Amino acid sequence: MERLEIDNILKVNELNSELEFERATNIYGRLRWMAEEDKTLKPVREHLRYLIKSYEDKFWGDEDKISNKQIQESDVAEKIVQKENEFIQRRKELIRENIKKSGIKQKDLAEILGHRPNYMSELINGIRPFSRDDIVVIHRLFGIDFKDLIPQFLKDEMTTHIKLTLGKLKNKKVKLRIDDLLEV
Repeated sequence: MERLEIDNILKVNELNSELEFERATNIYGRLRWMAEEDKTLKPVREHLRYLIKSYEDKFWGDEDKISNKQIQESDVAEKIVQKENEFIQRRKELIRENIKKSGIKQKDLAEILGHRPNYMSELINGIRPFSRDDIVVIHRLFGIDFKDLIPQFLKDEMTTHIKLTLGKLKNKKVKLRIDDLLEV
């Protein structure tokens, strides 16, 4: 996902997988209202639109060339992004609930963490990743469990490495299922 983190999007020339496509589409949608409040996000959203359209034209433009494997990859990517969104939504609700309970506002939490209010909104909405320090401070301020603050998803590179390594091992009892990657 690092390639599609907000600070890197403008450096990306093309989307390389169904998962990147699904994540780009998801970020594009979430940036809709945020780009109106923060004009610096508008070029990012425009670039995402270009990347999404290019990917669709290249891989989904000709119905006769769409394979079952491509459809399966798309289904898995949708499932992963859905799980990521569910996690972000739960985390967002927990943080907002605790902000309210504590009698402060989101802008106060932004100040505590040393962020501007718009940036805090991007963090809470999953547009930008929280730093380790942000997570620790939120945990200590509100007592929210780390498992509810830190996504349990593996990076694509790590997942590939684990699958390749497990394939080489003689112990077939240790395995990684796609659902293991999605559980939060």
